[in-house]
Amino acid sequence: METITPQESQALRALTALSQAVRLRAFRELVVAGPVGLTPGAIAERLDVAPSSLSFHLKELVHADLVSAEPQGRHLIYRAHFHRMNALLGYLTEHCCGGRTSERAGAAVCCEPQEAP
Repeated sequence: METITPQESQALRALTALSQAVRLRAFRELVVAGPVGLTPGAIAERLDVAPSSLSFHLKELVHADLVSAEPQGRHLIYRAHFHRMNALLGYLTEHCCGGRTSERAGAAVCCEPQEAP
């Protein structure tokens, strides 16, 4: 039986969390909000999702370590963990194209496939 590395385990948790539409949309809203973050009420309003349903999804994102929840007065502020997002993208593209990457719009992306001779 193959042993799963810690890096693979983290990638699997993140990808599993993001494989549901509401969680993916919530994560994207938090990425757009940047370090300021958003309250659950603001996210629910933007996504047109019931707050009770959103709470479940936000807990899944926290469990996957993609977002954090910080008390601020009487509210919780959710923020995307950009370092985790970047680590996931790096893990997914680390060995693409024989290890070569190209720079587009400031982010490493896989090289374009080359035609066979």
